Amino acid sequence: MYDWASSVYNLVITSTIFPAYFAAVTGDDNEQTIDKITLFGKEFVNTAVYNYTLALAFIIVAIFSPLLSSIADFRGNKKQFMRFFCTMGSLGCCSLYFFDGDNLMFGLLGMLVACVGFWGAWVFYNAYLPEIAAEEDRDRISAKGFIMGYVGSVLLQLVCFVLVLKPDLFGINGGKASQISFLMVGLWWIFFGWLSLSRLPDGVPGQHSNERRSLIGGYHELSKVWLQVKQLPVLKTFLFSYFFYNMGLQTIFLAATLYGSSELQIPTTNLIVAILIIQLIAIPGAWVISKLSDKIGNFKTLIVCIFVWSLLCVAGYMLPVKGINAFYGLALAVGFFMGGTQSLSRSTYSKLMPETKDTASFFSFYDVTEKIAIVLGMFSFAWITDATGSQRGSVLALIGFFIIGLIILMINVFKKANPSTGHQHS
Repeated sequence: MYDWASSVYNLVITSTIFPAYFAAVTGDDNEQTIDKITLFGKEFVNTAVYNYTLALAFIIVAIFSPLLSSIADFRGNKKQFMRFFCTMGSLGCCSLYFFDGDNLMFGLLGMLVACVGFWGAWVFYNAYLPEIAAEEDRDRISAKGFIMGYVGSVLLQLVCFVLVLKPDLFGINGGKASQISFLMVGLWWIFFGWLSLSRLPDGVPGQHSNERRSLIGGYHELSKVWLQVKQLPVLKTFLFSYFFYNMGLQTIFLAATLYGSSELQIPTTNLIVAILIIQLIAIPGAWVISKLSDKIGNFKTLIVCIFVWSLLCVAGYMLPVKGINAFYGLALAVGFFMGGTQSLSRSTYSKLMPETKDTASFFSFYDVTEKIAIVLGMFSFAWITDATGSQRGSVLALIGFFIIGLIILMINVFKKANPSTGHQHS
């Protein structure tokens, strides 16, 4: 049920209505000009400021999540931490109801708070799975959560879609319809989030020797994992590859809507349809790619996926302004490979991990690696946009991340690594 509660943030705020709304209220409605805004006495391209803010949110999560996880383990109060971040993110979404373009700093703070709240809660959400499900039930419960999140987010997205598409039916304009959508996301998230939290068990305090150790325990665990990773050449090579191609992957997902609305001039209605296409096609895409990995192996399948992502960047760069049908076609391809690449990356990492009971620390290391990659990807995308005045150059530059990841991953193939068994051959 927490998936049902929080996934609406990812769909409505991160992926569809809010990015288009942000571009509209910070722009001048002139397609021939570059939309700029003034912040701290300096002019920025409006989309660059949006991407910088998201990058800052991920920096905060990457820095503090190991610390908070360690404190929660020591005190046994991850439920309270999860409730705090759930409430924080929900209120951040609700605050966006008051953002209208004239109060830029307020809007940026609202989206920052919502993003930190979402990802901060997920740190503790993921840690609950071993506590609420027996080992043989975890795949089923995890999959059920994914399905609930998909259904819940699409359900509210459709309600918001009607509001934004037909605001006159409700006696409001399009801007007010978007603002009401942000408020509904916050209320949905906090209501169903607190409902699910009411059923989750309370934590049990850890057996650490003292509280001071708990403050640095998370960082200490990450350093221990890194020392082990350095002794496993195939796992280390894969993580370096993942770090680079994930920069491109996550940046595409986070920046796609803003690119479509401000650079390609795709109407909000068509953007929402495109994102729904991505959501729908991601599920069969993940299934097909998993079957392909059974046939040719994880690394070779990932090589195919990353090569395709490079081609998709070129296609995105070449998309014509207002080319709605071409944008839909690109959305189909992005959705198909998005779900498959992400799920295969996680399963490959789990197969390459050494046999250990400390799986939480290894996945914490994986999560921090992912967040740092997102930060660098979003900052580079924003910087190139701000320097050139166009997002097309930023999209083209993402190819570099995929090529670096592809080359590093091919090293593992040449070493004849076999992630399907978990063994690492030299």
